[in-house]
Amino acid sequence: MGWFKRKKEGITTRTPEKREIPDGFWHKCRRCKTTVTSKVYKDNFKVCQECEDHGRLSSTEYFQLLFDAAEYELRFDNILSKDPLNFTDLKKYSSRLKESRAKTGLTDAIAVATGEICEIQTVIAAMDFSFIGGSMGSVVGEKISRAIDLCIDTKSPLIIISKSGGARMMESAFSLMQMAKTSAKLSQLAKARLPFISLLTDPTTGGVTASFAMLGDLNIAEPKALIGFAGPRVIKDTIRKELPAGFQSAEYVMKSGFLDLIVERKHLKEEIAKGLRFFRC
Repeated sequence: MGWFKRKKEGITTRTPEKREIPDGFWHKCRRCKTTVTSKVYKDNFKVCQECEDHGRLSSTEYFQLLFDAAEYELRFDNILSKDPLNFTDLKKYSSRLKESRAKTGLTDAIAVATGEICEIQTVIAAMDFSFIGGSMGSVVGEKISRAIDLCIDTKSPLIIISKSGGARMMESAFSLMQMAKTSAKLSQLAKARLPFISLLTDPTTGGVTASFAMLGDLNIAEPKALIGFAGPRVIKDTIRKELPAGFQSAEYVMKSGFLDLIVERKHLKEEIAKGLRFFRC
């Protein structure tokens, strides 16, 4: 039997350097907890490949998804919210506005853009939940109103993409007035015989649901989106009864007759284009 002898003393092995994984590299699904890289998740339009949960898109991402060649022009981006009541809760409303603008790069909770969808000139107003919970303040109402005026001037259809926690209570009655204001402006769009497609995404609640979100000539929702006025917990505590399974999901709301279609994100542009062509006939 032979013996092996180390000829050289003091041989050491080098421990490989630990590689740091950058923040945001991975994405874990909020429903099924499946983990994929953020790139894979974004390439799939922020839809989980396992359970098909639809994550939240920003207004910019919706514009890129829907407009031809992702080409569009932002409109009315110079309109900024004020603090007419000098409102303070945990912090000053004016400070909250400045922080939200700096953090999100947005001017408010909605952005308006013009472009073409399958060669049809269209105006889209898309809400952003990242800006104070997508709350509807006076600027949201004003931008929607100006978007409607633009549609009438250019004979263009309107799409509003809702994603909101409801009214912005830091503006009190100024916020609540936007429900009536946007609804009245949509009646002008109807008189001009121009179509309005409402896309409800997760979540669409409060005063947004109680006004323009449910007034579309065609009401579309993304799968499993939460749609309602008050939240399920508030309703349950109020009526002191268990709520039906899937209560306030897009599927439940559609069975109740408040939606026309539920469309997966990958088919969204195609189905919206079908609706726009139908209204042009």
